[in-house]
Amino acid sequence: MKVLVTCPPMVRQFEVLAPQLSVFPFEFVCAEVVQTMTEEQLMDLLPQYDGWIIGDDPATGRVFEAGRRGRLRAAVKWGVGTDNVDFVGARASAIPVVNTPNAFGREVADLAMCYVTMLSRQVHVVDAAVKGGGWVKPAGGSLAGKTVALVGYGDIGMNIARRLKAADMRVHVYDPYTRLALDYADEALTWPSRVDEADFIVLACALTAQNRHLIDTSLLTSAKPGVHVINVSRGPLIDEKALVAALRDGVVASAALDVFEVEPLPVSASLREFGDRCVFGSHNASNTREAVLNTSLTAVRRLHELMIGEGVVNA
Repeated sequence: MKVLVTCPPMVRQFEVLAPQLSVFPFEFVCAEVVQTMTEEQLMDLLPQYDGWIIGDDPATGRVFEAGRRGRLRAAVKWGVGTDNVDFVGARASAIPVVNTPNAFGREVADLAMCYVTMLSRQVHVVDAAVKGGGWVKPAGGSLAGKTVALVGYGDIGMNIARRLKAADMRVHVYDPYTRLALDYADEALTWPSRVDEADFIVLACALTAQNRHLIDTSLLTSAKPGVHVINVSRGPLIDEKALVAALRDGVVASAALDVFEVEPLPVSASLREFGDRCVFGSHNASNTREAVLNTSLTAVRRLHELMIGEGVVNA
């Protein structure tokens, strides 16, 4: 059976993975993909495949319908976030889809903590100046005693909170759906209650129709002047026009963004005006060699389980 892989981290490490994947009854085909494939490309390709390991591609109802008209019988979303997957459309085409939960809690949390420290100590400013021949010594801020508004307390959020507490920071958690013990939180609040107390706002929640542009003009107007904004989740959680305005006005001191509303970040993006006050990533927070290998194996195992359940392969 043929399986299409459109997840870039898995594609890049496929040669390392290949020996461990040989035990599965699949022929894997890695797509030529940098970030995502288009809906049209997927509709053209998927009918030729029995299974699909999804990256951040537009996994729409039209895509699943096209796949089902061919050979497609099951799919796995590589990673945790599923905002790009139309589960209603998948069910309408009788294609089961699951993700790989709890895959990257530690890895994403490591980067979030890195961003908190970088912005507080202006590491990126010093680095750029020294590389340019300068020798600057900006006075940073200590982490101890600072307050963090942490939005999202799933596996990733909990791991971030644990690291923040290790730095003696005060953690306010915003997540009405969490089932995890709030061992690393000082308080659980309802968004956006007391956000004006936060020195840092860290986004680690899933993107839904309800929280799109969670950080907007209204929120930033009520935020603490000089707040630092960090997003290691999904770009559309932030209204980037509002963030740009807040950076210009000095309401937001700095931002660290691993994700954006449009990816890759356009060359013309206004955010680029604030290079000395911002740290930019490439939607890469989860990308460590160890995590990619483990998650890729989990994705294939889950696909195999789905296809056994569908009667496509034998147990």
